[in-house]
Amino acid sequence: MKKLRGLYAITPDGLHGRKLLDLAEAALRGGARILQYRDKSTDSNRRLADARDLASLCKAHDALLIINDDPELCRASGAQGVHLGEDDTALEEARARLGAGVIIGISCYDDLARARRAAAAGADYLAFGAVFPSSTKPKARKAGLALLRQARVELTQPLVAIGGITPENAPSVIETGVDMVAMIQGLFGQADIAGTARAIAQQFQAFRGNP
Repeated sequence: MKKLRGLYAITPDGLHGRKLLDLAEAALRGGARILQYRDKSTDSNRRLADARDLASLCKAHDALLIINDDPELCRASGAQGVHLGEDDTALEEARARLGAGVIIGISCYDDLARARRAAAAGADYLAFGAVFPSSTKPKARKAGLALLRQARVELTQPLVAIGGITPENAPSVIETGVDMVAMIQGLFGQADIAGTARAIAQQFQAFRGNP
């Protein structure tokens, strides 16, 4: 399994087809190592087509594709993993459907106890946030830098920080010891997506050596 480390790009809602692929390709070209396909629509045919196209794109860039909230789409599209929140499919059920070789990430919000339970149940990575105020989820629970540092001390699983992360504040997040920083608008809202992704990759390299 490829390392869970570096820039974790999450696709914005409302994009599909060529536009989605162009933006994703820019992020991957710049150095994103993980791409999460996040689409809350009910158009299952379009979602499958986009997910399969993204899977091919990620393969070409030696990156991982993670599907948000949907184990069946993960399996059908050839993605490497699925990301689950507290209202989604249970980790154990997703593991039974997808098998041992598929990455399962769990949203832990600001809850270290939830993270410990997920780790014990076999989660492959644990996500904390929102680290900063987020335009994508303005009402999200807050998980600040101190919690990230505590999680790094207590947990051995790869850790993801998410929520309001930008090129300007990403260094303070990376310095907590997290393995990945997840970005939506902080990446895809930039005029130069590839350049922004490259800058984040360089920040990881400066702090921890080559990702």
